[in-house]
Amino acid sequence: MRAFTQLLILADGRFPSGGHAHSGGLEAAVHHGRVRDLADLRAFLTGRLRTAGLVAGAFAAAACARPSTMDELEEELDARTPSPALRLATRRQGRSLIRAAQVVWPGEHVARAARAKVSQPVALGIVADAAGLVPGEAALISMYNSISGPASAAVRLLGLDPYQVHGMLAALGDECDETAREAAAFTRGPAADLPAASSPLLDVSAEDHATWEVRLFAS
Repeated sequence: MRAFTQLLILADGRFPSGGHAHSGGLEAAVHHGRVRDLADLRAFLTGRLRTAGLVAGAFAAAACARPSTMDELEEELDARTPSPALRLATRRQGRSLIRAAQVVWPGEHVARAARAKVSQPVALGIVADAAGLVPGEAALISMYNSISGPASAAVRLLGLDPYQVHGMLAALGDECDETAREAAAFTRGPAADLPAASSPLLDVSAEDHATWEVRLFAS
């Protein structure tokens, strides 16, 4: 049961990885009127799952399967992240995650990742490996993070009922599981073959969001 406990710890929103400071693009979407209610939020989260979520999950699974290739994975992930603001945000989250892992699950690859300043998906995979998890579990945690973070932000940004928001997250469970399995399947191929599902509006919005003088979230 030890590995299952490690999965719960790493997936827990209270784990000090810095994720609470990021909305996954939701703050910009709310500001521009693209997300106004629970139905809009569900559509936004579904879109994230199939684009940015799929990419992040596949990279997390690949990093868990072969943490020694973190430099190659970083290059491939950079090629799939055209927004400088998003690259900065994901590296900040990766740094926070690795910092926590150095205390909770220290190890050779975690120490190297701290020096390399890896992005959040790659960091998650490396930490998952250090915690004794398998690539599919790393992908699942990544998928859950890709929707739970924005969902939590929506409660603050839109004043939505948290019970309804979590009910919606539960309803997305099967799709989250399915996308995680799809992401984990890419670990059998080379890094260049990892998915490159694009979400141009998230990239454009991230650049706009980075210019705001007042905002609740870092991204």
